[in-house]
Amino acid sequence: MELLRGAVRPYAWGSRTTIPELLGRPVPAPHPEAELWMGAHPGDPSWLVDSAGTERNLLELVEADPVGQLGERCANHWGGRLPFLLKILAAEEPLSMQAHPSAAQAAEGYRREESAGIPRDAPNRNYPDPTAKPELVCALTEFHALAGFRDPHRTVALLRAIDTPGLTKYTELLAGQPDPDGLRALFTTWITLPQSALDDLLPEVLDACVLHVKDHGEFDTECRTVLELGETHPRDAGVLAALLLNRLTLSAGEAIYLPAGNLHLYLHGTAVEILANSDNILRCGLTPKHVDVPELLRVVDFACGEMPVLLGEATEPDARMAVYRTDAPEFELARIEWADNDGAAIELDCTGPQILLCTQGELLVSADDGPEFELHRGQSMWLSAADPAVTVRQRAATGARLFRATPGTCPD
Repeated sequence: MELLRGAVRPYAWGSRTTIPELLGRPVPAPHPEAELWMGAHPGDPSWLVDSAGTERNLLELVEADPVGQLGERCANHWGGRLPFLLKILAAEEPLSMQAHPSAAQAAEGYRREESAGIPRDAPNRNYPDPTAKPELVCALTEFHALAGFRDPHRTVALLRAIDTPGLTKYTELLAGQPDPDGLRALFTTWITLPQSALDDLLPEVLDACVLHVKDHGEFDTECRTVLELGETHPRDAGVLAALLLNRLTLSAGEAIYLPAGNLHLYLHGTAVEILANSDNILRCGLTPKHVDVPELLRVVDFACGEMPVLLGEATEPDARMAVYRTDAPEFELARIEWADNDGAAIELDCTGPQILLCTQGELLVSADDGPEFELHRGQSMWLSAADPAVTVRQRAATGARLFRATPGTCPD
């Protein structure tokens, strides 16, 4: 086991304070810092840091000894790759609206684009790798998102609450078929509108949202979100698409799971995110990056209803650990909490690779007859499959929180 130095990603939508403060660096940072990556992603792998300060590239270590680092089953199933990537996500501004492919869609899309000779780093490449990209995001602060299609009956009520002459025919289209097929028809119509038609419709919709907010209407939060997106992306069809999605506010410890096809958009807040180690993204809008509408429509899942919020399932024998259960074979995320003056020691087995991330307090991590590591807020640690079980306990008496990332259950 060794300490891990993650990679900071400076995307424009990030915060200048969250990640620097978490890592104990001067605040504010000179530029926005959006994500802290912990894993063996080829684009920006983490580094292992030993007691002498010597650093080793985690990706190179896994590639050199996949069985020793990942374990035989994980290495064989995932082709010698660490299947997950762990992140701290610090969103000061909204990200792009996007969906991710299933494993079959990713494999087929990757083969198609390889055959077409599209460079893997080309801006118009949809599938730079052949793997799925499910993800789970767990809030550290109040976290705001759009995710999954709202029940169409509720969406019809929203559209009627902000009705305008230009919007009426679209409202009635969904009212006549309030199901996934109706959502597909409306969504497809909106994101393929000619720019001239979009330029006529969007100002009407935004003006109607302003009036709804002034009147403290039932859909105040949804309308405020549309107005925020419309201000930063005034001519973008993604602003209309936002009217169709569930608007979520997560409290700390609450999570949502985004399986293949789920259309989503992270708006604001800080979270721990775990996802499959993939770069496959199909964007809908609200971004200057490549948008491939036909491919997006092949990937998006129009199933509708409330988006489940996961609280984590308490585990035996220690209820301090809560696991966020999903069907993703690439990853599993657990949260472990210690209250003030809680001296309990928790043992974590090491049958496969894992990353431990401390987001609150100070912890001590030790193995029998091995070294003891201090893990401070913002620090993470790599445990290979060859490492022994470890014991984790608080170092101070002020409460602590640890996230544990492991592979999911590989199908036989």
